[in-house]
Amino acid sequence: MNQEMNGSEIEGNLETEADKISYVFKVVVIGDSAVGKTQLLSRFAKNDFCLDSKSTIGVEFQTRTVNINSKVIKAQIWDTAGQERYRAVTSAYYRGALGAMLVYDVTKRQSFDHVARWVEELRAHADTSIVIMLVGNKADLVDLRSVPTEDAVEFAENQGLYFFETSALTGENVEQAFFKLLEEIHRVVSKKALDSSNIGKPDGGLLNGLKIDAADFEVSEMKKLSTCSC
Repeated sequence: MNQEMNGSEIEGNLETEADKISYVFKVVVIGDSAVGKTQLLSRFAKNDFCLDSKSTIGVEFQTRTVNINSKVIKAQIWDTAGQERYRAVTSAYYRGALGAMLVYDVTKRQSFDHVARWVEELRAHADTSIVIMLVGNKADLVDLRSVPTEDAVEFAENQGLYFFETSALTGENVEQAFFKLLEEIHRVVSKKALDSSNIGKPDGGLLNGLKIDAADFEVSEMKKLSTCSC
């Protein structure tokens, strides 16, 4: 009997934890191949950095639950491949995304030069209210830098983007960048909730249209990797 009671208590606790989640936000991490997208995600989600990494194929996602403005938010962060041959696959995953982290490598000028194209693609496929964070990764490689901070700041200001320089290797500004992105998403969603009754929570559960379930996607469209990827 005690075992049954303990089992019920555990189940009740799990339900309580789930009930605490106020929002589920889908975020996509995009940018050219090998700029460190997966490493950034791994650092944020698991505080981990994998030195032996391979390019992501298709799409993968990780989650982390955080507190933003006294709300419990589950961030479901999708890591999209940067290679051109996967562009047709990844474009479908912009749907439903409330935020995007657009990453370039501060040591590779070409990856920064492609940022404008990524912004154009985002605005073509994603919701008009999507929050975009521009991130210059690998800021620890000071001697190899080829993209001045001033260039990125100017671009971000012109495009209305948020901006951080990070290092997935050292963890510098990774938390700050993700939290800022999630805070801005929460601000946008909260404003929509006030402006429209359609985004209310009719049954006290998660907001309509914000919960993303991996089972809703075709498994054939993505290939999970067991190793760390970039």
